[in-house]
Amino acid sequence: MKMMQGEFRFALQRSIPVLFGYVTLGLGYGLYMHNLGFSFWYPTLMALTIYGGSVEFVIANMLVQHFNPLNVLLITLVVGFRQSFYALSMLKQYRQAGWRKWLLIFELTDETFVLNYYTEIPEGMSQVKVNTWITLLDWGYWVLGAFLGGFLGSLLQIQIKGLDFVMTALFIVLALDQFLKEDNRISSISGVLITIISLLLVGKTCFLVVTLLLLVAEYYYLTKRRAKEGK
Repeated sequence: MKMMQGEFRFALQRSIPVLFGYVTLGLGYGLYMHNLGFSFWYPTLMALTIYGGSVEFVIANMLVQHFNPLNVLLITLVVGFRQSFYALSMLKQYRQAGWRKWLLIFELTDETFVLNYYTEIPEGMSQVKVNTWITLLDWGYWVLGAFLGGFLGSLLQIQIKGLDFVMTALFIVLALDQFLKEDNRISSISGVLITIISLLLVGKTCFLVVTLLLLVAEYYYLTKRRAKEGK
């Protein structure tokens, strides 16, 4: 019991930065869902089951449009495609996790991957248990933020005009910051060009799916080319 408490405290300490980030973004997501007309339990349930971050924002907007299940499925798969690489990187580390492995895979996010992959576990502690606690805590932070946003929005009848643009602006700022830090901006520039061309060719209904598929294909091609040049 003392060991389990020590592993929990260690995981809690390591995940504190994720707490502030996830609760803040989750709060915005819950308010966004409220602004779209959904009850507070919608963002809570979606946070519990989808747990896809940016995917949840996309799906929230698609729920108020003509529903196209195939479109939603493709977008979810392509947007979350990067996480398959995280999962591959964690296979060896999660090999001894037993039944927890499925939980660890389902709840794998960008931030959880960084914490579980790079955290040095103190001697005497179980890596599997620390990884599990970090994963569960991160999941809980996101669900808590989504619940608070939806619940407070419903309770106080908060309607924040332009919140959808604020979320768009947030992603633009993050993308711009990443662009300025890159040494090679070919992928970023080609991503913008592919998006514009896809929009002109297939229209606004399907351009997102087409764009994401083309970006995955481009990423695969560039990765293989760099691997060959490295050899």
